[in-house]
Amino acid sequence: MSLRVHHLNCGTMCPVCARLINGAGNSWLASARMICHVLLIETPKDGLILVDTGMGSLDVEIPSRLGKPFLAITRPLLSWNETALAQIRALGHDVADVRHILVTHLDLDHAGGLPDFPNAQVHVLKPEFDAAMRPDWRSKARYLPAQWAHSPRWVLHEGGGENWYGFSGLKPLPGISEDIFLVPLVGHTRGHTGIAVRTGSGWLLHCGDAYFHHGLFEDTPQFPPGIALFERLVQTDQRARLWNHERLRELNRRHGNEVTLFCAHDPVEFDRLAR
Repeated sequence: MSLRVHHLNCGTMCPVCARLINGAGNSWLASARMICHVLLIETPKDGLILVDTGMGSLDVEIPSRLGKPFLAITRPLLSWNETALAQIRALGHDVADVRHILVTHLDLDHAGGLPDFPNAQVHVLKPEFDAAMRPDWRSKARYLPAQWAHSPRWVLHEGGGENWYGFSGLKPLPGISEDIFLVPLVGHTRGHTGIAVRTGSGWLLHCGDAYFHHGLFEDTPQFPPGIALFERLVQTDQRARLWNHERLRELNRRHGNEVTLFCAHDPVEFDRLAR
C-alpha cells in the first residue's frame, strides 16, 4: 500500500500589491495571495504524518503572539478552518492519529500548529533546532518560542546519510516510513531541509522556503520583485541558498517527470497539486 498524500493550505496570507508578490498579470492595487503548503500523509503503519504545520489554533485565537511586524507584512487571514487541526478532523481523523511532524524549518509560519499535536514526535535537523533555541540577533524575529512552550517530543537529525538524485546527506527516518527522507537545503535558515515523499505516482519534494516562486524553473529564472527582495532579506546564507536554487533547477530539468517540486508559499503550485 503506497502513501496517500493530502495537500493542505494551513495559512493564507494577503500582503499588499499582488503585482509585487504574485508577479506580472496581477493588479498593483489588489492584495497578494500566499499560502502555507502543508502535507498530510496517511501511512499504512505509522498513522498520520504532517510536513510542516502552517499556523495553528493558538495563532488564530491570539494573533498578537505572531508579532506586529509579521501581521503587518503578511496580513494573514487566520481562519480556524485553515488550521491543520481543523482540516484533519474534517477528514475524519483524530489529533492522536498524528504521530510525526516533519518541519522544513522552525519559522513561525511553519511551526504554528505544533501545540495542536502535543503527542507527535517533531523531526528537525539539529542545526535548525539549535538556531531556534539559541537565535542570534538576526534570527530572533523568525522564531516564536511560544510555539514550542508545550515541550514537543523533539527528534533531532544529524548530518550524513544517503544519496538521492544528486543530493547527498539525506536522512531516512528510522521507525517511520522508508519512503520519506529529509533532504538538507540550507540557506534560508541554518538547518532548513526539504522533505521527499515517495508516492505511487513518483516523488514529491516539499522544498519549504528553499525558494518562493515557481518562476525559479523558467528557462531564465524570473521572480516578482517583492519576492526576490524578501528572499534576500530573510536568508542566512546567500551562497548556499543560490547553490540550492541551481540544484533544484537541475533536478527539475533532468527528473521533473519523476520528482514534483514545490515550495511552501506559492499559490500557483498549491492550486495545481491540491486539485
